[in-house]
Order: sequence, then structure tokens, then C-alpha cells
Amino acid sequence: MSSEVSLHAARSIALIGAPIEVGTSEPGALMGPAALRTAGLVRALGELGHSVTDRGDVAPEGPAGMRGLDGVAAWTRALSRVVEGALDAGSLPLTAGGDHSLSLGSVDGVLRHCARHGRSVFVLWLDAHADFNTPATSPSGNVHGMPLAALCGEPGFPRLFAEPVPQPLSPANVHLFGLRSIDAGERALVTTRRVGITDMRTIDEFGVVAPLRRVLDRVAGQGAHLHVSLDIDFLDPSIAPGVGTTVPGGATFREAHLIMEMLHDSGLVQSLDVVELNPFLDERGRSARVLVELVASLFGRRILDRPTLPVEAAPIEPAGRG
Repeated sequence: MSSEVSLHAARSIALIGAPIEVGTSEPGALMGPAALRTAGLVRALGELGHSVTDRGDVAPEGPAGMRGLDGVAAWTRALSRVVEGALDAGSLPLTAGGDHSLSLGSVDGVLRHCARHGRSVFVLWLDAHADFNTPATSPSGNVHGMPLAALCGEPGFPRLFAEPVPQPLSPANVHLFGLRSIDAGERALVTTRRVGITDMRTIDEFGVVAPLRRVLDRVAGQGAHLHVSLDIDFLDPSIAPGVGTTVPGGATFREAHLIMEMLHDSGLVQSLDVVELNPFLDERGRSARVLVELVASLFGRRILDRPTLPVEAAPIEPAGRG
């Protein structure tokens, strides 16, 4: 993709690798951080004028080989500490995974940092799935389908977070964007807890601009810390096949880029996850390259570095041409 880059608003970015796959039954996600590095993630962000520090890959706390909730807890505690430390140092943590259970650690770190600074936290969940299952509702038992329920304080997650456990994430401050697959049990929970939802039906009818603007207006009105969690299955699998939980009918390449551009323009994003890339299921690095392009757009890459013209000011081709 040829482009001019926008060098304004340079950020200090801490790249945190999270090679975690204990939250899923599909092997391969642990290779995700390496694939994103190989696809040029650090270089792309550096070319945009950002200062990128690659913190390497986090290792879980505790014995190797643990799975299920115990294994996820070991990753959660380690990731939380690193993400909180990056925020304390004034950097934007970009956590590259790895399955979506890594967000338990990244969001927990955000919650701890923001609690000390008196800020609320808002999470934009770009995902085909709601990830609001609990151990009691999950058909598969895979923890990568449970992080939002755990973060929002649902029961069934003992000893997952380090003491003292911060106040749970408010479900009213969660917005699921791009939803198109939800289990019966989590549908009931999401409805009861009044989680915000923009599903693919809404995007098909109204596009991404108006729904996302409403979300961003809420975040800005609250003065909240915006954490974005980007699951590769948010995209249609025809664009990014390197994921173990493909669901047809996802966001197009252009829709996803527009979302990233709007997030950049808002100036609200303070932390980011990029999750569920499985290079073992990819096609010659195609999905990793797509994710790098999207992250670059979120951090300021543009086709033309100029303000958007109002519709009435856009140039009109002369009649009769062609």
C-alpha cells in the first residue's frame, strides 16, 4: 500500500508480545507475536514517527504447561503487571497475541493504572464474538470466549486476578463492534448487563461511521481511557484467514481501515490488543500483513495527509467525460 504518512501526535509505544494459546483448543496462536514482528509491525510504526520499544514476549507466572483457568491466570498476572508498568511510564501498550484470553491481563493492567489516576475505562471490542461466556455458559470451555465476563465481575473466575483485585469493568462501558456470533448463555448475560452492541446487521444497514461516532462521543464525554481489542476474526475470513474461529460475513478491508482511521482521528485510544492471529492457518503471511496495515492506520497512516472535505466541497468530474 503506497501512502504518505502523518507524523503528528507521535507516541511512545510499548510492544508487548503475548504468545498465549492456553485459552483456546486450536494450536498456533502462540506464533502470532512473531508473525506480526516479521510482517513489519515495528518498522511500520517507526516510519510514522512513533517511538517503539519492543519489550519482547511476556512469560507466564508459575509452572510451565498449565492450561484452563489456572494457565490463563498465570498469563493474566504477568501481562497485567507489564501493561500497567508501560502506562505508568507514559507509553501506549500494544499487546500482540496470542489468543483473546490475553485481554484479561491487558485490561486488568489498564484498570489498575486508571484506578490510581481516577479515570474510568471504556473497552471497544472489535470481534465476531461477544466473549461474554462464563464457565457455566460456555459450550466449549475455552477461556478465550470468556474474558469480558471475567473482567466485568461475573462469577466463576476464582483467583484469576492478583490481589488486590480492582473494581470490575462496568458492562455499560463495553461496546461490542462487529458482532455476528453469540452463544445462548452469553446472549442472556449481554442483554441483562446492557452491554453496548453494534452487530454486523447494524453495520450493513448504517455503515461504520455513525455507530462508531456515537461510541467515541461517549468515551470523550466521560474523559475515559479507551482500550481497543482487535480480534482478527472481526474481519471477513476472505481477507484474513489466519484465525481458528472464522465466521463468514465480517468487516471488509475498507470498513476496517475506516474504523482505524476514525480511532486515530479521535485521539482517544490509550491501549491496544491485537489478538487471535494464527500463522499456522494463514496463507503466506497474508493475515499478519493485513493486521500491520490496520494498526498503522490506527496510528496515523493516511493516503493523503489532509483534512476531510465536506461533501459539497469535493471536486466534481466534468460531465460527458469517458
